Amino acid sequence: MAEHRQSRKRRYVTWAAAGAAVVAGAGIAAQTSMAATTWPAQKTYTGRAFDTCTAPSLSTMKAWHTGFYGAAAVYVGGKNRGCNQPNLTASWVKSVSSIGWKLIPIYVGAQPPCQTSSNPEKLTASTAATLGTSDANDAVAKASALGMKAGSPIYLDMEPYDITNKSCNDAVLTYVRAFDKELRVKTYRAGFYGFTSSSAKAIATATNKTDLPGNLWYALWDKKNTTTTDWPWGSTQFTNHSRGHQYMVNSKESHGGITLTVDRDAWDAPVAITG
Repeated sequence: MAEHRQSRKRRYVTWAAAGAAVVAGAGIAAQTSMAATTWPAQKTYTGRAFDTCTAPSLSTMKAWHTGFYGAAAVYVGGKNRGCNQPNLTASWVKSVSSIGWKLIPIYVGAQPPCQTSSNPEKLTASTAATLGTSDANDAVAKASALGMKAGSPIYLDMEPYDITNKSCNDAVLTYVRAFDKELRVKTYRAGFYGFTSSSAKAIATATNKTDLPGNLWYALWDKKNTTTTDWPWGSTQFTNHSRGHQYMVNSKESHGGITLTVDRDAWDAPVAITG
C-alpha cells in the first residue's frame, strides 16, 4: 500500500511469497454490537480514487482536482505507517474537503506474527485482542483529530501473510475483530485493506463473520477499474457500496501540470465524514 512501510520492490516480493443499511452503513451483517446505536448516515463515494504514501500538499491537491479522481486515501496513523505526513493536518482535511475531495482513512496497525518483514508492531496470539482494541482507540483518536467525524470509516491495512498458517490466521482474525468491535463502540465504520491472495481473502472467506469489517478494499493489480467484474468472492458479499479495489500501482501521471506516482483505486464504499 503506497510504500507505507516497505519499498515497492519488497512489497512485490512479500506478496509473491506469501441496523438498516443507510443508517448503520453497508455490509453490517457481521456486526453484532451496533443495534442500540444511532449511526450517522454513511457518506459514500463511487468513482476513481488514488492512494500515495505521503498526503500531497494542498497546492497539489488543488491542481489534481480535475475530475479524473474524486477521492484520495490518507494514512491517518499506526505504528507501521512508513511515511511522515507533514501535510496531513485538520486544516488540510478541511481545505481539501472544501474543494470537493473525498477522503479514505487508512490505519496501518499491527501486522501478522508469521509475516516475514520486520515491523515496529507485530501481533501475537496472546496480544491480538488487546492490541486490536488499543489500536482502534488510537485510530479513532487520530482520525477525529483530523476532523474525520463519527460515522466515518477507518480501513485497517493488513499486508500479505500465509493464511494457511492456522495459528497465524486465527491471531490476525482475533486482532481484526477486536479492532472492528472497538471502532463500532466509538461509532466509526470498520473497513479493511488487504490482498485477494491472502489478507483480504482471510476476511472474505472466514466462516465466522462476527465483528469482521463491513467494507473490503481489495488489492488485485489487474489494471481493471471495477469493483464487480473481477470480484473474487460471492456476489452477495460486501454489497450496497462496501467495496474498494486497488487495481494499479506505481502509476506515474500528471494532472493540472503536477506529476505524482500513485496507486489507482476503483471505489464504491464509505469515505470520511468531514463536513
